[in-house]
Amino acid sequence: MRRVGTLEEISDGQLYGPGDLVRVGCRDCEGCSACCHGMEALILDPLDIFRLTTGLGRPFEDFLEKEIELIIADQMIVPKMRMAEGEQACAFLNKEGRCSIHGIRPGICRLFPLGRYYHDGDFSYILQVNECVRKNRYKMKVSQWVEEEEPEKNRNFINTWHDLCKRVEAAVPELGDAERKQMLVGILKLFYQQPYRPGDFYGQFEERMRIAEKEIKKYHFGTTELPASSCLEVTCGK
Repeated sequence: MRRVGTLEEISDGQLYGPGDLVRVGCRDCEGCSACCHGMEALILDPLDIFRLTTGLGRPFEDFLEKEIELIIADQMIVPKMRMAEGEQACAFLNKEGRCSIHGIRPGICRLFPLGRYYHDGDFSYILQVNECVRKNRYKMKVSQWVEEEEPEKNRNFINTWHDLCKRVEAAVPELGDAERKQMLVGILKLFYQQPYRPGDFYGQFEERMRIAEKEIKKYHFGTTELPASSCLEVTCGK
């Protein structure tokens, strides 16, 4: 989820790249699942849904029964992780308090306690200073912590999706009710509900982006000017 603010408010004030060392190491979170409790809005992106549906062999609608729910966030209809009823804990935590989907966990979970700072059409990583409860963390490379097998493709995806979300967010207030509903439901179906094939996610995402670009021209906001301020995307809800 995005926040608009200053680096000094939530981070150590530094910007990091994939090859930089940052103090995030915590021995695989041994004995701790604090960041998996009390999350208000852990938003899922299309890559997260691809990993869950293809990794667990379940359709998107199946997850809506227990682990995921749809909300309106930043003017879009998006899925978020659901808290287990009565526990305020991620529905994917097992009885031992460990993540049962660690290998295919969402991107925000991979980041934590890092966040992304968007600027100049790209992003840098930031270290949130008041989120992780573990002490005496040791330094690791950002790329090692995030664990993305195709980092450049992943970076391009993140920037492309972020750009689309910002364009939609800026344009929605200018649309009529019928157009707004048609566009938002269309984006939800195209990027989340339409099944993904196992294999190359990034190629499938590019195919869907080409469809989306054709569709959004109908709403005359393909070149909507984006807000000038930089944007912080961080794990929120603690």
